[in-house]
Amino acid sequence: MNKCISSRYQSWGQIPKQNSSAVLIPPWSLTPPEFTKPPYLAFGNGRSYGDSCLNDDGILIDSSRLNHVLAFDKDNGILRCEAGVIFDDILSVIVPHGWFLPVTPGTRYITVAGAVANDVHGKNHHRVGSFGNHVTCFELLRSDGRAMLCSPDENPEYFYATIGGLGLTGYLTWVEFSLKKIINSDITVDKKIFSSVANFFELDEQYLNKNEYSVAWIDTTARADKLGRGVYFTGDHATQHPVAYSAKHKKPKRLKVPVNFPGFALNKYSIKIFNQLYFKMQHRNLEQSSTHFLPFFYPLDNILNWNRMYGKKGFYQHQCVVPLTDGKDVITEILRLVSEKNMASFLSVLKRFGNIKSRGLMSFPREGYTLALDFPNRGERTLSFLNDLDKLVKSVNGAIYPAKDARM
Repeated sequence: MNKCISSRYQSWGQIPKQNSSAVLIPPWSLTPPEFTKPPYLAFGNGRSYGDSCLNDDGILIDSSRLNHVLAFDKDNGILRCEAGVIFDDILSVIVPHGWFLPVTPGTRYITVAGAVANDVHGKNHHRVGSFGNHVTCFELLRSDGRAMLCSPDENPEYFYATIGGLGLTGYLTWVEFSLKKIINSDITVDKKIFSSVANFFELDEQYLNKNEYSVAWIDTTARADKLGRGVYFTGDHATQHPVAYSAKHKKPKRLKVPVNFPGFALNKYSIKIFNQLYFKMQHRNLEQSSTHFLPFFYPLDNILNWNRMYGKKGFYQHQCVVPLTDGKDVITEILRLVSEKNMASFLSVLKRFGNIKSRGLMSFPREGYTLALDFPNRGERTLSFLNDLDKLVKSVNGAIYPAKDARM
C-alpha cells in the first residue's frame, strides 16, 4: 500500500486546495488495508467540482489502480468492474457489443465508484432516473476491515446509504450495474432556439417526454424580455444502420489548457461575448442531425483541463434543484439576479428531473428543475452571491448538489 501526496488530489473546481495528511494507493486485487488512523475517504478521478472528494487532515484512498473490468454479460447487459474504472474505458468495452451506459453525466472521466457515491444524473433522468437506479450490487469495504456485499436484498441499509452517500459509508471495491441496449453509436439530435426562460418552460412541457435525452444551454447575460434565452437540445439513440465504435471516436483530437488562465481572462465582458457568439452560432443548422455520442454527451471533454480557464483561484459551481411547484419562479429569479449583478456564468445548463425516485438516502436528484451555473472565484463577492441563491432555493424547499458545492 503506497503512500503519497500529489497536486492531483484536488477538486475539479480547485477550491479548496488539497490538505489531506496522506494518500493510500491500493494495488490491484485489493486486500483490506490496515486501517490505523481515520478518517479515510475514497478518491476517484477528482471530477467532483466541490470538496466532497477531499478529506481535510485525513487520509485519501486512491482507486486509480482498481481499474479492471471483472465481468461483462454481453447477452443481458450486466457489467461488473472495479471501483476505479472510468466511464471512458467502460464505453470502449460495451459500445462495440451494442450497449451503452444507463446514465451518464457531462464528462466520461469519472470513476464508476464516483458515479455511485454522487448518484450522478444525466440528460435522461425523466426516463430512467439516476445512476443508482441501475446498480444491482457492490462490495463495500468498511474501516474495520469487513468486506460487505450490498444489494437491495443483502445489507440493504448500506446499499441505500452508499448510493449518493459521498463515500461516507466505506470504500467501494467493485460495482455491478445494468446497461442500456443500443444498435447505433450515433445520436439523432434536434435543437430549438428559445427566446426567454418562459419559452424554455413551454418547450420543455412540449418535448420532454418525446425524447430520451433533453437539456438546455442558457445565456445568462441576456436581460429584460430576453432573460434566460438559450438553446434546447433533445436526442435519441439512432435506430438505423448500426455504426461500429471506432478508434477515431475513442481518441479524437482535443484542445488543451496547459496552464491556469490569468484571473482577469474570464470576466463579465469576455463571458458576454462568448454567450452572444454561441447563441448566434446555434441558429445555424436547426434541422435534425446525427452525431456520434461523444460530442452530444461530452462536449467539454474535448478541452483537456478546461477548469484552468478560471485561473488559479478556481471556480464555484452552483447546482440546485427546485420543485415543479414554484420552481419556475425561482429559476427565473436566479437568472435575473445573475444577469443584473453581472455575475454571468460561463457554462449554464437547465434541465428537468422526472418523478423516478432515487434509491440513495442522500441522493440529489428529485422531481423538478435543475440549474447549474459556474462562477469564477472572486472571493467574498462570489460567496455572498451564492448565499443569496441558496436562500431562494431554500425558500421552496429545493436542494444544492453536494458533488458540486465547495462551501459546506
